[in-house]
Amino acid sequence: MKSKILFFWRRIREGRLQEMWLQTKWIYQYGRRYGLAMVFYTVLGLSGTLISLGSSMVSKNLVDIVTGHETGMLVKTFCAMIGLNVGNTIVSQISNYASNWISMKVDAEIKSDVFEKILVTDWESLTGYHTGDLLTRWSSDASNISNGILNFIPNAVIYLFRFISAFVIVIYYDASFAVFAFLGMPVSLLLSKTLLNRMVNNNKRSAAMGAKMSGFNQETFSNIQTIKAFDLIRLYVERLKQLQKEYISMRLDFQRMSIWTSLLLSTVGLLVSYASYGWGIYRVWSGAISYGTMTMFLSLSSTLTGTLHNLTSLVPSAIGLTTSAGRLMDIVEMPREDYSHEKEVEQFYIRHRHEGVGLCIHGLKYAYHTGTKVFENASMEVHPHEIAALVGPSGEGKTTMLRLMLSLMPIQGGQAFICGGSGSLREPDVDLVDLTPSTRKLFSYVPQGNTMFSGTIAENMRNVKPDASDGEIVEALKAACAWDFVSRMPDGIHSEIKERGGGFSEGQAQRLSIARALLRKSPILLLDEATSALDVATEREVLRNIMQDAYPRTCIVTTHRPTVLGICTRVYAIREKRCEVLTNEEINAMMRDF
Repeated sequence: MKSKILFFWRRIREGRLQEMWLQTKWIYQYGRRYGLAMVFYTVLGLSGTLISLGSSMVSKNLVDIVTGHETGMLVKTFCAMIGLNVGNTIVSQISNYASNWISMKVDAEIKSDVFEKILVTDWESLTGYHTGDLLTRWSSDASNISNGILNFIPNAVIYLFRFISAFVIVIYYDASFAVFAFLGMPVSLLLSKTLLNRMVNNNKRSAAMGAKMSGFNQETFSNIQTIKAFDLIRLYVERLKQLQKEYISMRLDFQRMSIWTSLLLSTVGLLVSYASYGWGIYRVWSGAISYGTMTMFLSLSSTLTGTLHNLTSLVPSAIGLTTSAGRLMDIVEMPREDYSHEKEVEQFYIRHRHEGVGLCIHGLKYAYHTGTKVFENASMEVHPHEIAALVGPSGEGKTTMLRLMLSLMPIQGGQAFICGGSGSLREPDVDLVDLTPSTRKLFSYVPQGNTMFSGTIAENMRNVKPDASDGEIVEALKAACAWDFVSRMPDGIHSEIKERGGGFSEGQAQRLSIARALLRKSPILLLDEATSALDVATEREVLRNIMQDAYPRTCIVTTHRPTVLGICTRVYAIREKRCEVLTNEEINAMMRDF
């Protein structure tokens, strides 16, 4: 016997119930914060149940008074019935308000918490998910949980209390009527068990399809210019129609199942109701009960049947709730970035803010998850008031090196530090701090492509320095050679930028991005092909402005154009998974052959 129990328990632990239990515990961390509010909502629901049952009993007395011509109690009983109905209406409205309040609070808290956790999730792990999928999980699944937290445990208590209390009243007045309350139970339980697996699969399919459609829409609207340029409008319209066809087919399949289920439950409910009517008429005709008692029984019979249906419907609700929790857990339980070195980095910067901060990398190793090696024993150094260039063919690892510097991806071997001033790894007393996510506060980064946000130019600038004055913004724009076109705009720095930098050319958007990075006054500036859309003269001027700035800035640029290499302090070429310093002859040859 013991072995059979252990075997059964092991199967439960390995199966769906164990998974649901873990997901339920994850949901509980949010629900417990609103325990008092949920208790209040439950009490309101129980009060509403008591008032409703009281109304049924008062209705019984009212019918008995009318049929028995006991006019002395008619007015008093009628007033009691009105009072109970008014009370039920008030409790219902308060309950609805409490329900909405709890749902909105939990929804906001879950979304805020998940949003923050997504942002601090390991970047490389996060790239395995489509943006549309992340958006669907963050919005739809979080809302499902916030609604489910309120609709599950409190409603389970309320429904159970309603069923038991109504059943007790029925037993008290006439136990024979209790039989009719259970006539539909076997059908309801059987259908719930049958629908369980279908519900799980449907929820997963629905969530996956929602994410797929969200991703398609997001990519389409983000790349509408490319779609127009390649005359792909008809193709994308057809793709949308196909996705909609798949979604509709999936929903209709489940809807058909729901219709047959509802028809069967409704038929059973009607049979139970008509059986209750027939039995009630017989009991009244035989003189066993009064007309009022029959009216009350019919009302309570509907209550029992409906409440039983509500209780069984909590099973699919639990499936949907835990499915959404599982999808969110996939995201928030991925590896997190380590920000535990904040104080160490702050103290390091205080020690070196006047002389600047350099970057020292030695023997670095890195390979993608696919196993492709990018770097093997790569080394480089850059110090304040220097501009170091990274050159090499596309796909050789220039952008990857900058991501490693930003700790967006962890190094897998070797050493990578920020170093004080012009200190080198070769010096025994150099002040070093390991590169971690905490060191990002010492970096400014201008990636490839357009990275401006919707809003005004000034708002974009103040994203990186909220207390920046208009004068500081103008100075940064001048250093990035952006003030010449911003100053000619009617609203100047308060001119609007559309989504993805709309309203500006690529070259203008790049200069605005550089200005934003300069405004931040970070000790280390990373420019990833950030001047690719500029003409050669403007590119040189921007880099010269950075070099001539009195601020002790360390600058690293990646570029395909060797025309600016002449003004760089040092040029590293990525060759055979290493970083090799180019000689002046090699630099001149690259510039000559460009």
